[in-house]
Amino acid sequence: MAEHTSSSITIEAAPADVMAVIADFARYPDWTGEVKEAEILKTDEQGRAEQVRLVMDAGAIKDDQTLAYTWNGPDEVSWTLVKSQMLRSLDGSYLLKPTGDGATEVTYQLTVDVKIPMLGMIKRKAEKVIIDRALAGLKKRVESGEA
Repeated sequence: MAEHTSSSITIEAAPADVMAVIADFARYPDWTGEVKEAEILKTDEQGRAEQVRLVMDAGAIKDDQTLAYTWNGPDEVSWTLVKSQMLRSLDGSYLLKPTGDGATEVTYQLTVDVKIPMLGMIKRKAEKVIIDRALAGLKKRVESGEA
């Protein structure tokens, strides 16, 4: 199994409020620096996104990718890569846990495999940067009340 990178952050909001922001793909360009376009291609019977096309611009890496999402109850969502120009695989998840004081601990896990050769250490550092930016952006978005 490929190595993954994981990080957590505490957000001062209930899990449902955090998940509402995570699930609102159309607003990703508003709060994530790398996502320039987001389009829901397919939804499940509950109206949640099952496939999402994302146009990414992370400086040196620009990509048009489609991800398949799996919703595991109200507090976990995971995704896998359907297609991409730059990536061989991309697996990730958000897991939300209430802290007991009205806040939520959010854990983001990510495994990326690029089509171009890259040292494992560099790849994991890139994964860590992606995760840290995503968690910081999520925290700011949820706590700002703009969701």
